[in-house]
Amino acid sequence: MTTLIPNRGNYRNLLCYKKAEAIYDITCHFVERFLHRGDRTIDQMVQAARSGKQNIVEGYAASATSVETELKLMNVAKSSLQELLVDYEDYLRTHGLHRWEKHSKELVCAQQLGREHNDTDYWMELVRTRNDEVIANIAIVLIYQTDYLLYKYLQAAGERFLNEGGFREKLTRERIKARNGEKRL
Repeated sequence: MTTLIPNRGNYRNLLCYKKAEAIYDITCHFVERFLHRGDRTIDQMVQAARSGKQNIVEGYAASATSVETELKLMNVAKSSLQELLVDYEDYLRTHGLHRWEKHSKELVCAQQLGREHNDTDYWMELVRTRNDEVIANIAIVLIYQTDYLLYKYLQAAGERFLNEGGFREKLTRERIKARNGEKRL
């Protein structure tokens, strides 16, 4: 039986959320370890990582009654992570470090690990023993993977809206059924 306001489950089960949480934790570790106190980039990176994670939570919560809000917030999460991506790229460039090249063994390995592991504990154990170049590149890989997952999420939410309509449409349909004495949900 369908309900008027669906319980879509727990956002913590979303792969995009799990990866965004790992990105946030990695970023907090990275800035604390490699950036100097007072550097404005610290706040910028932490806030972009936090915004990526928190907007997934808020967008998913809003999805029960507003596809429009869900889409907007998930897109804000995507945008925030793109901002963070550029910060990591800037760090590598301005510190004379290398971004892993396409098809390099490091990149391929990190991409595979990213497909296999989504939990923060795994990534934090790994990054605690790595240097800034490796951590920044790992974060970049995870950001790309999360961006893709958010893209797929947005596509699915758009399809759900096209197929089912929005909350107001659902309310209107149910109100008409109630007025006509039809069986509702």
